[in-house]
Amino acid sequence: MFAVIRTGGKQYRVTPDAVLKVEKLEAEPGATVTFTDVLALGADGNLTLGAPTIAGAAVTATVIAQDRLDKVLVFKKRRRKNSRRRGGHRQHVTVLRVAEIRAA
Repeated sequence: MFAVIRTGGKQYRVTPDAVLKVEKLEAEPGATVTFTDVLALGADGNLTLGAPTIAGAAVTATVIAQDRLDKVLVFKKRRRKNSRRRGGHRQHVTVLRVAEIRAA
């Protein structure tokens, strides 16, 4: 069984016991998070699409950690001006383990 959920402006295809990194959520490690924005459900070759979401469907996940991704370097250069600027960015993420997928 799988589900497609929406969180943080992105869509994720999840299965039970899957570990995924999503945009930062305000939750402590060990807490349970429920996603009700379920866009699609699939099981045994059957696919159910929502319009836009499936009423009554939910995905429950447990927060494993609050983490940061690898650094992305930002390098700006203005040619012929001897002007260079280097910076970096590390995005905050929440690491989740999917516990349960409930259909409507």
